Amino acid sequence: MRIKSSNVNSPGRMMRLIQKIISGLIFFHFTFYAGVVMAVEEPTYQVLQAEPPFELRRYAEFVVAETKLTGDFDSASRTGFRRIAGYIFGDNEVQGGGNRKIAMTAPVTVEPKEGGWRLHFVMPSNESIDSLPQPRNPEVIVRQVPAQDVVAIRFSGWTTEASIESHTVRLQAWMAQRNLKAASSPQVARYNDPFTLPWRRRNEILIPVAP
Repeated sequence: MRIKSSNVNSPGRMMRLIQKIISGLIFFHFTFYAGVVMAVEEPTYQVLQAEPPFELRRYAEFVVAETKLTGDFDSASRTGFRRIAGYIFGDNEVQGGGNRKIAMTAPVTVEPKEGGWRLHFVMPSNESIDSLPQPRNPEVIVRQVPAQDVVAIRFSGWTTEASIESHTVRLQAWMAQRNLKAASSPQVARYNDPFTLPWRRRNEILIPVAP
């Protein structure tokens, strides 16, 4: 998977740092309220095989709010995050009128899709297609993801182009050794807010496995 990431030494570096700070403030707005830390839910899965840093997982079905994007990986990630964050913060409409907030979850996942990108948040497990409010932004959709097996490799640090590429290659090699075939494109999953120190960050490459 080739992901074009912006050059950290470019003249726009300060602007990107500011945008990361803004995204982090949005994240903390969702996860901290009235001084109380709220747990961030993750999708439910069973580990079928573990050889750190690799895992073969079986995910239960879940619902996502997603959006499609263009541009490079960094700009698409920022735009997509703000768009879906807007939906869960209240840019939505419940049946009968009004709107409501939806709990923040992890990870934020990005994958190449049709010449661009697709970014999604997994919705809380107590939500369903029927219970979720409708997005007001037509670029946000809600859909059901069926139960599936997924391979994963976990790593820390920043999700640079080189890091994503190297870990994807390692994961694909691990799959090949076990005769596992990919069902779709690799996904970049990030579990932390932008303020988390690099060595404490949790990132993963996820690849759905063909039946």
